[in-house]
Amino acid sequence: MIKKILKSPKFVTFIWVLGLMIVWELGAFVIAGTKRTPENVLPHLWQILQSVFTTKKVTATQTALQLVLFNAGITLGRALIGFIFGALFGYLLAIMMRRFAAIEKIAFPYLMLIQLIPILGMAPVVLAITQDINKSRIVIAAILTFYPVAVNTLAGLKAIEKEKLELFYSYAARSFEVYQKLMIPASIPSLFTGLKIAAPMAVTASILVDTLQGGGGLGCMLSQSLKHAMSIYVFWQIVFFSAFVGIMSFYLMVLLEKLFVPGARVSKKRR
Repeated sequence: MIKKILKSPKFVTFIWVLGLMIVWELGAFVIAGTKRTPENVLPHLWQILQSVFTTKKVTATQTALQLVLFNAGITLGRALIGFIFGALFGYLLAIMMRRFAAIEKIAFPYLMLIQLIPILGMAPVVLAITQDINKSRIVIAAILTFYPVAVNTLAGLKAIEKEKLELFYSYAARSFEVYQKLMIPASIPSLFTGLKIAAPMAVTASILVDTLQGGGGLGCMLSQSLKHAMSIYVFWQIVFFSAFVGIMSFYLMVLLEKLFVPGARVSKKRR
């Protein structure tokens, strides 16, 4: 029983988290002995937690938590819109690349090229094209979403056994019927693989791009707090909140996969 607990993924995760907390606190104590204001560098975890529940206002009307949640709504709203559009475009592009070899030869090199461009280098170009800060942030979230969705879905479409395709063609099935009844259903697991990669990336991209321009958002508040325009605890709240949202976005895709792809759940249980 004890060996089973020690080998369980949850116990391993707990040990990692506990280890990180210990290292963090040791670092905070070291800095506290060398700096007059350690909270400006590395506060204790209990100080960050205290800042979440404090009623002290960091602006004229908002506490640190209220400020973070308000700007989180702005950032996550943009990320969600970009994620949806990116996922739809990526999935449709994968189907088109699978259907027409010429489209794959033309589009795939550009997909690789876009993935290699840094997010912060892409932002000014997109802003110059859209001429709108909010639209540019949505577009960048969409760009970072459609690549993993398109690539993974295409891989899933190509992995379908030739025997199944030949069976459909032997019954004189039309291309539309082949995609409707075989290829699209078979590509759903690969689609969710791409979505699980893309969801945290969309959130991260939205936060990073927010640091370049004004207009609100977590990245904007992150930049201002680093410049001491407001409490440094806003910075640390954003860091932990962003990590939490990124992890939860991944597990949300896992949950949706279990709902829409019951076969994947069954196969995992058998393993």
